[in-house]
Amino acid sequence: MELRNYGNTGMKVSTLGFGGSEIRDASKADVEVLLNRALDAGLNMIDTAECYGDSEEKIGDVLGHRRQEYFLFTKCGHAAGVDGPDWDAKVLAQTIDRSLKRLKTDYVDVVHLHSCSEEVLRQGDVIEVLQRAKEAGKTRFIGYSGDSTDALYAIRTDVFDSLETSLNIADQEAIELTLPEARKRNMGIIAKRPIANVAWMYDTVTEEDYAYHYWKRLNELKYDFLTEEAQRVVDIALRFTLSTEGVHTAIVGTAKPDRWQQNADLVAKGALEQELYDAIRARWKEVARPDWTGRI
Repeated sequence: MELRNYGNTGMKVSTLGFGGSEIRDASKADVEVLLNRALDAGLNMIDTAECYGDSEEKIGDVLGHRRQEYFLFTKCGHAAGVDGPDWDAKVLAQTIDRSLKRLKTDYVDVVHLHSCSEEVLRQGDVIEVLQRAKEAGKTRFIGYSGDSTDALYAIRTDVFDSLETSLNIADQEAIELTLPEARKRNMGIIAKRPIANVAWMYDTVTEEDYAYHYWKRLNELKYDFLTEEAQRVVDIALRFTLSTEGVHTAIVGTAKPDRWQQNADLVAKGALEQELYDAIRARWKEVARPDWTGRI
């Protein structure tokens, strides 16, 4: 698998990363098979969060013995079982320590603030907590996970090493709003939701469904390729994201061991054809409305 330099961190990350949100409902046995196969095939980046159920614990349980073989990222900010409000400095520090315990490690490679607002960032407390964690060796680098103008403010503080943001065929605000600023600072860049929650697969969705907003957008975008065979659409969607300038890795969440290899095979094809990439961007610019901002 292709490795890319992750900004100015010195890490070389696999273009396909593993997103830990989906394994919260999977059995430990399935997670063990899934993650070990992923590492064996060349994936070297795993991303999770304090609020993804028992995702951190499962990763620690099944991969603790292989800790030196992958880069480990997690996210913090939500109390998620710790007494106190979200974004409270004491709560934040406690959840970082809890994440290390769950993950069975002395350090993570990056801790991202998880969808924190500009208002909270301006207060400075949460940034100071992350900086102290870095100074204490609990994390090698600190980052921001989020979208739109909140992400833009975070980037412009010049304190973060890493950006995790939504980017896909149905969510392209970041390409012009935040990625250029992140590239100027040589930040590591992770694309989350790189296949738009496969929203095109649904005939109908309700407003409560996670994929609802992408489903609505795709019904208006009406890309020609959306009528092609399902795996071909995933191919185009994933490689579109990874072909965007500045993106170093795209995290895909799955609880199905076989799905990992399918995605790895798609990534191995390399960059999306430039003509098709340009056509997707042109269609977005033609149809997208101002309120089609990055989805958290």
